[in-house]
Amino acid sequence: MKKGDHLFLVDGSGYIFRAYHALPPLTRKSDGLPVGAVSGFCNMLWKLLRNARDTEVGVTPTHFAVIFDYSSKTFRNEIYPEYKANRAEPPEDLVPQFGLIREATRAFDLPCIEMEGYEADDLIATYARLAVEAGGDATIVSSDKDLMQLVGPCVSMYDPMKDREIGIEEVVEKWGVPPEKMIDLQALTGDSIDNVPGVPGIGPKTAAQLLEEYGDLDTLLSRAGEIKQNKRRENLLANADKARLSRELVRLKNDVPVELGLDALELRPPDGPKLIAFLKAMEFSTLTRRVAEATGTDAAEVEPAFVEVEEGAAARGPDVGTASPSGGDGTGVPEEADTPEKLARKRAEAALGEAIDHAAYVCIRDLETLGKWVEEAREAGLVAFDTETTSLDPMQAEIVGFSLATAPGRAAYVPLNHKSGNGDLLGGGRVDGQIGTAEALSAIRPLLEDGSVLKIGQNLKYDWLLLFRQGIEIAPYDDTMLMSYVLEAGAQAHGMDALSQRWLGHTPLSYKELTGSGRAKVTFDMVDIEKATAYAAEDADITLRLWRVLKPQLAARGLVSVYERLERPMVSVICRMEHRGITVDRQILSRMSGDFAQTAAAMEEEIYALAGERFTIGSPKQLGEILFGRMGLPGGTKTKTGQWSTSAQVLEELAAAGHELPRKIVDWRQVTKLKSTYTDALPGYIHPETGRVHTSYSLASTTTGRLSSSEPNLQNIPVRTAEGRKIRTAFVAPKGRKLISADYSQIELRVLAHVADIPQLKQAFADGLDIHALTASEMFGVPVEGMPGEVRRRAKAINFGIIYGISAYGLANQLGIPREEAGAYIKRYFERFPGIRDYMERTKAFCRENGYVETVFGRRAYYPEIRSSNPSIRAFNERAAINAPIQGSAADIIRRAMMRMDAALAQDGLGDVVMLLQVHDELIFEAPEEMVDKAIPIIRTVMENAALPARALSVPLKVDARAADNWEEAH
Repeated sequence: MKKGDHLFLVDGSGYIFRAYHALPPLTRKSDGLPVGAVSGFCNMLWKLLRNARDTEVGVTPTHFAVIFDYSSKTFRNEIYPEYKANRAEPPEDLVPQFGLIREATRAFDLPCIEMEGYEADDLIATYARLAVEAGGDATIVSSDKDLMQLVGPCVSMYDPMKDREIGIEEVVEKWGVPPEKMIDLQALTGDSIDNVPGVPGIGPKTAAQLLEEYGDLDTLLSRAGEIKQNKRRENLLANADKARLSRELVRLKNDVPVELGLDALELRPPDGPKLIAFLKAMEFSTLTRRVAEATGTDAAEVEPAFVEVEEGAAARGPDVGTASPSGGDGTGVPEEADTPEKLARKRAEAALGEAIDHAAYVCIRDLETLGKWVEEAREAGLVAFDTETTSLDPMQAEIVGFSLATAPGRAAYVPLNHKSGNGDLLGGGRVDGQIGTAEALSAIRPLLEDGSVLKIGQNLKYDWLLLFRQGIEIAPYDDTMLMSYVLEAGAQAHGMDALSQRWLGHTPLSYKELTGSGRAKVTFDMVDIEKATAYAAEDADITLRLWRVLKPQLAARGLVSVYERLERPMVSVICRMEHRGITVDRQILSRMSGDFAQTAAAMEEEIYALAGERFTIGSPKQLGEILFGRMGLPGGTKTKTGQWSTSAQVLEELAAAGHELPRKIVDWRQVTKLKSTYTDALPGYIHPETGRVHTSYSLASTTTGRLSSSEPNLQNIPVRTAEGRKIRTAFVAPKGRKLISADYSQIELRVLAHVADIPQLKQAFADGLDIHALTASEMFGVPVEGMPGEVRRRAKAINFGIIYGISAYGLANQLGIPREEAGAYIKRYFERFPGIRDYMERTKAFCRENGYVETVFGRRAYYPEIRSSNPSIRAFNERAAINAPIQGSAADIIRRAMMRMDAALAQDGLGDVVMLLQVHDELIFEAPEEMVDKAIPIIRTVMENAALPARALSVPLKVDARAADNWEEAH
């Protein structure tokens, strides 16, 4: 090793436990061998080797080693036999993985170093010293505080979970002392995990203050009699010998007689076949594929290695408390459990602190106490935050109180507007002993806007918008609901109750228990403050604990960029859109409502005439009896309740077969739905203060990443019928402004051409051709020029139908042709574009093996039931899995455009051009008339370049944009 070289020293024992805690239990399919920690370890190691230059460290290592603990007995036990005496046995499912992880390290062609009598930390200290003496630098891959004493000008640490480099400044910021005083600080504080005694009553903050005042441990102990605080003085005098003993236990030995020299640690590229043989033996198919691609190895030609678990190596696994999910900072260790589910919950709870105790929560009733909590949050560098209000609508809700959590079990509630009345809906006035809302928000504002303090929420969008109305912009932030969504979209629910039960094994207090239900239900401001404190503080506490469980998993599963680039930024983007709202013309809606009523009435008379009697058309039971009972129409099936099914699909099939009454029923349902859902209902959503409609977007409700909207749902307005399109004429621009509609053209077909790699389609998009006409020409041999509209329409139906896995039966219904003819069309389509069939089969196979599929940008959509033994369930999941990478990639692209839009417009002096709505592949803006011509090119450019620079599509994106006085005319 020479000057300029850089040595990476991986704390292998820490990696094992971070990998183990970060992922759910995983077993090898062939024999049930636990391999979850091995999988996490391999993925973390591969990512570090591949992406070191792109991390905060910013360098590619020239030398590399993975260091392990040999056993729990070291020279420190000779000094102090009780050292680490309280360590629990490793979890049963982790024991066989210790040896496998050492084998994994060797498969990567990396030095796997351990030495009897010494801890991994001692070996790391020794190699770091040797590297510096040779003129190089060293990076210790760990966040364990025990290693921070080694940090210096040429030695830093790197926490891969947070992509954070830890240098001298970071140590001082975290502990209040420089690295050279960390030994003395730990000698004073001790360590309950390692059974290092320390001095009772001396915590990190006190230790840092004492060392700043007295300089070092020896000086402090010699002058302990001068300390004014009685308890502190007595503890130091009585425990001086324990402090000196503790110093010897925590001081790392940097002169271990290591056998391998620095030259033996020189980093070599991994041997592709060797590594793949190990990975195939472990049955890690995804990583196998990545390694094969990176090393140019044909994985199919590599036989799985024979890997035997070494009992000795397994027994020499690190102590169970060597590391925790948060980096070995002494937060606790997991205990053994009977089942994987219990084990996962116990891991989480042990790692996150004591069990939830409602009695420990604090009710803050004065500004002085609130100020202390604000400072505590600043010192912690993070705070979980939640609000309690009077409504589910953040645009109209009044704030009742808010809660904070700075550490597991350390949480408080700040009541602001609770009223008396013992459940009386009218209440009896504001309860005494509460801080005024304005004063409390003024006190909390600096914390919520402090760029150095991370704010953590569960479904933070609600709280963000609520406080944005008060002039507060929360930043920076994390959202546990979105973390869960990125990790398990389609596989699990993401609400707090579900996440708490899944990860913490804890059922939170029920909101309904506090507020009641039915006529007895009250708003949260009528809830007793003591009960409100238990409920609200628990929410903040659970949110913080969930964050500590979920955050490391993003890194372990390689999903950090998905969360940080596709999910987290959307919170503020969507909130601003919801806050702006859109103007709806009441008069237009009223006129349409009257027109729809007349149309529906006329249709009802026609329906009665066709049926031969009057009946309740909206009654499925009566309609079923007429269609299948009296009229005897074919295809009738009964539901579980014994009635005839009159679903939309049943009626559509009958209408397609030429039966007039079912067709009239379908048309009547569409008209009455438009009236009840939109023209009658939309005026009720107009905000009393803004005069605009503010829809609410859900960021975590679809499997593919598409947004959904509610209250009102503006994404399901029918656009295929003239009546449906009329609804959009009621969405208007105020006087002097215009609405701009910017819509991606055939984005899902473009994504399909990319992911399935279809040369004809890619070339057509590149040349700007009519893709439906091209498809028709390819399939039916008809020239593009002068092509009949019917032929193009059929090709269009097939193009879009293929994306959604349409069947011959479905296409036949859509085009009104025989099923055999539709089947022939689909067959011919796959013959002309064989890459699409290959993509479908490849995607289904991948999903069956992994349980999920991925978008172009790495978002995962889970379909666990693709392996179902039920053919219909399996087929549905297969279709969904095929569509998800296409629909999900399109959703990711429009998200990326939305995140960049405000800044791009502002940069060109168009801050008054604002984004109002997102509807599928379309963005709606409102702009001053004089800015429209300048805004449209910028909007189009941002949207068309949204796939850049991360993973450019191999086809161009095209956006159609125009402005008008209402939404329909702009579209």
